Amino acid sequence: MIVTLKNQTMTAQIDSIGAQLISLKSISGTEYIWQRDPAHWKSCSPLLFPTIGNCRDGKYTLSSQSYTIPKHGFCRNADFISSDVSDEKASFTLTDSPETHSCYPFAFQLKLTYMLIDDGIQIHYTVTNPGTETIYYQLGAHPGFNCPLQTGEKFEDYILEFEQEETSGYHSYDLKRMEFDMNSYTPILDHTTVLSLTYELFANDAIFFTDLHSKKVVLKNPVTGCGVEVSFPDFATVAFWTAAATKAPFLCVEPWNGSAIRSDEDDNFLNRHYLQKVESGKKRTYLLEIKKVN
Repeated sequence: MIVTLKNQTMTAQIDSIGAQLISLKSISGTEYIWQRDPAHWKSCSPLLFPTIGNCRDGKYTLSSQSYTIPKHGFCRNADFISSDVSDEKASFTLTDSPETHSCYPFAFQLKLTYMLIDDGIQIHYTVTNPGTETIYYQLGAHPGFNCPLQTGEKFEDYILEFEQEETSGYHSYDLKRMEFDMNSYTPILDHTTVLSLTYELFANDAIFFTDLHSKKVVLKNPVTGCGVEVSFPDFATVAFWTAAATKAPFLCVEPWNGSAIRSDEDDNFLNRHYLQKVESGKKRTYLLEIKKVN
């Protein structure tokens, strides 16, 4: 089911399959979300839970038991139950089931609430633990944004502008070992707020930043000033990705609590970096905000 939200400045569409944001448009008609062209990438904004990226050989261990789980977890194809639907707000909920227990043994409720705001949208991710034992999970967002936004522009016209001056680098993904190589570190930000985009940056898949201070980044054309601002106050790290091999006209901004398997991690799920937890009877909420710029 597709749910449409609308206010005076924006419209949004959310697909209950995956609780995925499939459209975010300004009233003037500018579409900010990548529209799932399979020539480049057939998704647009998948939800990453309870794992992010891949596990080593698609498996992890927990309490001496091995589990096989799909890349990015099981939410992509799950049909969430919609509720509290109004003109500007809607919620989508997934609960554990025998199917999820086969790859993730915990009881959980995962609820996404989308709420239109002035010039954008907020997404609240709430993880509730209805069971008797503490649950552990990773949680990440993966929205893809049209880049460029306007006819006549190109991908390389755009920059990422961070909210704070950064001196930082990124870790690369090792395509042979299928893991983030934490021994690789490419310095790229030197007392600056700006990262210029090129397809070469993404030759080895996503670039993964673990030491940024910024919790907000703007993807924009500095000439026109137009783009999107992504705020992720409750996420520990951020990665960026595009399909470089096909010179895809989009960029994903991916706030993560966790990551694909890293070279400095074993297969024990409890040893994953930035692992989240919720105790019995408790819940935890995370915020992602997307706003149009100019």
